[in-house]
Amino acid sequence: MTKLSATIAKLTVMRGVTAAPANAVGASRLKDLEGFGANPGALMARIHVPSRLHEKPALVVVLHGCTQTADGYDHGSGWSHLADEQGFVCLFPEQQRTNNPNLCFNWFSPADNRRDRGEALSIRQMIDATVAAYDIDPSRVFVTGLSAGGAMTSVMLASYPELFAGGAIIAGLPHGSADNVQQALQAMRDPGAINAKQLGDLVRKASRHEGSWPRISIWHGSADQTVSSKNADAILAQWLSVHDLDPTTAATEMIGQHRRRVWKDGSSRPLVEDFRIAKMGHGTPIATTGPEACGSAMPHMLDAGISSTRRIASTWGLLGADQTAQAASTYKRPDETPAHLPAVKFSRLDPMASETSPPAGSARAGVEKVIHDALRAAGLMR
Repeated sequence: MTKLSATIAKLTVMRGVTAAPANAVGASRLKDLEGFGANPGALMARIHVPSRLHEKPALVVVLHGCTQTADGYDHGSGWSHLADEQGFVCLFPEQQRTNNPNLCFNWFSPADNRRDRGEALSIRQMIDATVAAYDIDPSRVFVTGLSAGGAMTSVMLASYPELFAGGAIIAGLPHGSADNVQQALQAMRDPGAINAKQLGDLVRKASRHEGSWPRISIWHGSADQTVSSKNADAILAQWLSVHDLDPTTAATEMIGQHRRRVWKDGSSRPLVEDFRIAKMGHGTPIATTGPEACGSAMPHMLDAGISSTRRIASTWGLLGADQTAQAASTYKRPDETPAHLPAVKFSRLDPMASETSPPAGSARAGVEKVIHDALRAAGLMR
């Protein structure tokens, strides 16, 4: 029998769900979610609920990047289409220009990047309302985000680890990177020396959590000139420390030109995985053709021939058995099988052979572009 509290929550939430108008990427697939809580961060909430929903479905929380909207990120990433295929719910917190002129989540603000404060609390309230309204399996709640959304994903995973079974951070930054604008810009350029224990302590001290920690998937382009890929190294060190994993025990594979490493627990369950996408700049890697096709190419949604959306969903166990097997085998040589990946020593990621350096000419223009891109990515410049 459905609990009375869940019924009330569902009626409250669904009463506040209204269709959104079409936008620049076509007719919206998302609806507005209202009445989800006090909303101290003054965020919008968008939601996609498939017409055919699994019993006790999973929930994927998706955080867009700067200059993006929930609709735009959904169109590029294809999350709502995958939800229709697999019967899970998608929740899209959305920034407003009154909070940040570039629509960046304020991951660098102490008013928003702590447990039970500002935007972080608003996102939690959206999650709680959605879980109650749609009878979500609380053990299958996941979060992912790009850039500022990736940095906010780090905030959510550290601040509310009890909420999430897993998280995927795309071109983001580790938790605790910045508490002001200057620190944010410096962290985006170069996070500095990496001390795994200190980074891990930032997560461990962000809540009073004593249970198991979320599984982590890290994605970063090798040619990202907006958020340095050293941040992916720092995120990796942070979560290897939190999971108490030996950095030297990674299993490694090449997926086309792209490198994936994975760390598992004693039961061979993946706990941390790290994707470095060859030659890719700042954005979310997608595939627009082939068996992994999902989403559409657009600014910061980059066709790299590999779908982060499908592979993240596969890691979280959200795909059917056939699609999971297909994603695991795509682009592999016949003798490569994930179950028998060699262990390799890891310290810091060596530059990928396919990585290209910025051209030597026009140095001043190049530096100005990097600065302007960084200011926009941090929400500090239009």
